Amino acid sequence: MIAILAALVFALSLCADCFAVSACSSVTLREISWRRILAVSLVFAVVQSGLLLAGWSVGDLFVGFVGKVAPVIGFLLLAYVGGSLAYGAWRDTPETHDLNGLRNIFLGAVATSIDAFAAGMSLSMDLDSFGDMLLKFAAVFLVTFLSVILGIKGGSHAGRRYGRAARWVGAVVLIGIGINILVKAFYG
Repeated sequence: MIAILAALVFALSLCADCFAVSACSSVTLREISWRRILAVSLVFAVVQSGLLLAGWSVGDLFVGFVGKVAPVIGFLLLAYVGGSLAYGAWRDTPETHDLNGLRNIFLGAVATSIDAFAAGMSLSMDLDSFGDMLLKFAAVFLVTFLSVILGIKGGSHAGRRYGRAARWVGAVVLIGIGINILVKAFYG
């Protein structure tokens, strides 16, 4: 039971940014079907848990390189998505960088999952067993899936209710998350 609780807490810590990105990116979505919500959530969950498992698989082979590059990649992807939201809010045009296109969904999923790859490598170096890793993998998949559903529903609702202001807030939050990634990486 303690192992399950620990895996869920671990998953919650990894998927908080998935929730934030899905909520912020969905403020431009007026109507979204459950089928679409589940598909987007599935992409985020597969990428997040897949990168966790991939990181665990490669272990400490790339830890020095990924540790240095991951924050920059995460910042650039989030700055791109956030900047696109800000540009759309400024121009007051329909958004082209929300969660409507597969490219945008994948960019958001990767931007929020780079830390899962690094966490997986860390778990490998801590000698987590395959069984422990599978439990964490399942928890990350489930929690990410559910958090993205909640993020999309909440962000879409906020976008319908607050319109352009919600897009500005979403843009600022995404860029802020990217800056926070850089600051934590380089200034501890």
